[in-house]
Amino acid sequence: MAIIQADPNKERIDRVITRWIKRHLNRLSAEVNLEQLNSLIEDKDMLAENLENLVKKERLQGIEQGIQQGIQQGIQQGIQQGIQQGIQQGYQKAQAEVEAAEKRMIRTVINMLQAGLSDDQVVAIADITPEELKAIKAQQSQH
Repeated sequence: MAIIQADPNKERIDRVITRWIKRHLNRLSAEVNLEQLNSLIEDKDMLAENLENLVKKERLQGIEQGIQQGIQQGIQQGIQQGIQQGIQQGYQKAQAEVEAAEKRMIRTVINMLQAGLSDDQVVAIADITPEELKAIKAQQSQH
């Protein structure tokens, strides 16, 4: 300000700089009330207060934006982890069900054999291969 005040063209320089600041802040879409600002020399306190408010507002907006981004990232990560856990649990459940079904099928095959059905009948009824029947018999003889 001292430089402007010392210049012989101080009024013109003051008007030009004041106009430039107002245009520049307007272009930045800064929501600063500078309509009453006519002179940097005379209204420097008002300009300082408006700029201080602008900085505070921008900081708050930055913080809010950071929080929103953090929440979004947290939600995304939570969804991904939930999907992964769901897939893993679903796979484990399906695997357990398959194992249980295999055990039931083996018990059924053994019961059919104990009831006196022939190997060919058991293979046809249980819809298994002769090799699978042989493996079931071998497993049963080990127990």
